[in-house]
Amino acid sequence: MSPDLSRITAIAFDLDGTLVDSAPDIGHAVNTALAAAGLQGFDLTIVRTWIGDGPDALIARALSAQGVSPDDAALRQRLRQGFDAATLAAPLDHGAVYPGIAELLRSLHGHLPLAVVTNKPTHLALAVVAAAGLLPYLSHVQGADTLAQRKPAPLTLQSTAARFGVESTAMLMVGDAPPDMLAAQAAGCAAALAGWGYGAHAVSAGLNPWRVDTPQQLGSSLLAARRLIRPSTTVSID
Repeated sequence: MSPDLSRITAIAFDLDGTLVDSAPDIGHAVNTALAAAGLQGFDLTIVRTWIGDGPDALIARALSAQGVSPDDAALRQRLRQGFDAATLAAPLDHGAVYPGIAELLRSLHGHLPLAVVTNKPTHLALAVVAAAGLLPYLSHVQGADTLAQRKPAPLTLQSTAARFGVESTAMLMVGDAPPDMLAAQAAGCAAALAGWGYGAHAVSAGLNPWRVDTPQQLGSSLLAARRLIRPSTTVSID
């Protein structure tokens, strides 16, 4: 069920699986790092299931999946450096912005402050957002630069709300996976589950988020709630 969207005064978007289909880029980055260390790479279908908790968790899963202990801190650091370098060299060369996302952000820009709140470290998130051409629509990009910040912890949502000068209860979190919905619940934010992303199927029914099927549905509902369009009118998204 949709929350009271008339009370929403800011929006935080997850990045991977919500704004951009970046799984091919993440797969390329982790496989590049693994190959440089003489380790096995993985098919995109497998990597896609590991996305959502940030690169350190992704690397740990890739090591465990080939029987290598993720407790080797030096190896993990080397892989992370390789992952970061590969990401910065090609932030979105293999993936793409989801259809309708640029139009959604453009329609909301100027009416509500918009942010990216992601488990990707901030410097990597900025590179991806810039490569996607979405940076002009965003007031803030907040990554998880420490373990404590990683969703489902509420810290990045709370700090983003504070940056915008709004209460967390007046911010909408739009994401595609359980960490997004759990972080929203912990922060007191309303939540919208992006059905086009990677992890909507894994979200517990008990969380009961507002499920949106398309960016067009999300944009139309938000603009109608702010009386910027009539409820029967849809936003044109090609």
